[in-house]
Amino acid sequence: MVSAPSRSPTVFTAGLCLSALVAGPLPALAQDSPAPTPQLQSAAPAPARIENAVSEPAKVTAPAKIAEPVIPAPLAPAAPAPVPAAAESPTTSAKPQEAQKKSREPAPLVYAKVSADPVPSFSPQTFLATVKAAERYAAFVEAGGWDKVPDSLISVKPGERHPAIPALRHHLTLEGDLPAGAPPSDRLDPPLVAAISAFQARLGLPDSGILGRLTVNALNVPAETRQRQLAASAARLMGTKFAFGDRYVAVNIPSATVEAVEGGQVTRRYVAVVGSPDKATPTVETRITDINFNPTWTVPVSVVKNEIIPQMRKNPGYLAKNRIRILGPGGTEVDPTKIDWATQKAANYTLRQDSGLDNSLGQVRIDMPNRFAVYMHDTPAKSLFARSVRFHSHGCVRVGQVKELVGWLLQGVEGPNGLGSTWGPMEIETGIADGERRDIKLPKPVPVAFVYLTGYAGPDGRAHFRDDIYNLDTPRPAPGATPAPVPAAAVTHPADPATTGSIAPRARSGPSR
Repeated sequence: MVSAPSRSPTVFTAGLCLSALVAGPLPALAQDSPAPTPQLQSAAPAPARIENAVSEPAKVTAPAKIAEPVIPAPLAPAAPAPVPAAAESPTTSAKPQEAQKKSREPAPLVYAKVSADPVPSFSPQTFLATVKAAERYAAFVEAGGWDKVPDSLISVKPGERHPAIPALRHHLTLEGDLPAGAPPSDRLDPPLVAAISAFQARLGLPDSGILGRLTVNALNVPAETRQRQLAASAARLMGTKFAFGDRYVAVNIPSATVEAVEGGQVTRRYVAVVGSPDKATPTVETRITDINFNPTWTVPVSVVKNEIIPQMRKNPGYLAKNRIRILGPGGTEVDPTKIDWATQKAANYTLRQDSGLDNSLGQVRIDMPNRFAVYMHDTPAKSLFARSVRFHSHGCVRVGQVKELVGWLLQGVEGPNGLGSTWGPMEIETGIADGERRDIKLPKPVPVAFVYLTGYAGPDGRAHFRDDIYNLDTPRPAPGATPAPVPAAAVTHPADPATTGSIAPRARSGPSR
């Protein structure tokens, strides 16, 4: 085996899974405050990718067709239930403000639409298939790649003609989305619409077949960039010794998804929230050994220094409000008022958050020993699961519908009622409901891999692409090397746009987390 190459420098934060703590009542540490969206170079600014939200994780059936919006729209708040006319009274009309009170019922949970492709993003065939795809795209580059298409294609409707459509057909034929024998035409006909849909699916875009802004941006990514994504991803997989097995879990960080793989097929694909660019989720190959119900959370030292101490200086009641205890030697609890918060002395103690609904790890932690101390877990603040851009955690992986994943992991494990019982949805809910810490060891640990694949191919050879959110694909200058001067024109007109154009720069409204 060839040794795995060193990972490009990035910032890893060991076990920084800040959820409920940062979802607490203080705005400065609110979990749902978005992390800075990475600003990738783009030929034209593009709105953040918005995907339809669904309430179920992706199954291995054909994906539903969804429209690709041109302008992002915020999630609309749930409208209060209308009051029947019979229920109205003079009192209600006299005090209209009471009738307009918003319902305190929580909004229904929604999850971003994810791919329903049953082919895993990471499998025993991925490395070789990706190497071959990189060679094929290198040939595209040598042949001149493909032409850019104009923004005016966005207004073209099915059945209409446009002079740029032949160039679009050439591009989709090269990448295998349009059959090579398709008749030439300048019309947006049904076969071309189907090819556009296939292209969108490979890039994790809404596969509507409609030429929206995101699709045009993705079409205009040069062949050189695509080849580099494939080559860099293959290099990161070189020398892997991951023990796949019949059942395993794969997390492709740039996709922000979790795949439960069984028998070589994805049985379920879950929405995930992964590390932000400044707190990147590391690549890991290990095994899932335990499931923890109602876990406590030990606050990492870096979070104590950077988050807790500044908060305590402003609000001495912060720890009590978030149910965080200070533990000294031997586990003895220490009174927060005895700590000098003007110093860094608090970092010498253990700070631990009690289990509960508002715990940073939610109600479930999936334990997977590794040197980075990262893991998968639940979260009390689930609104980020509805977004298509989900790079907001402190390094760990938050899983949407994590209890369903836990049920899959616990298949074949003896249930709480002894021999013959199982861990079904009811047993999992009951095991959590009493609020007591419960650790369930897996008799047969399940392999799990966190991988960073911005370009990869499956056994069919089709290449899939995702945004290089951590900027690992671009070669970095050698230590001590003097970077070449950048022409002013290159700054004004970048030649290497964002890989899909799905992440656009946005104005900062204040400090982001």
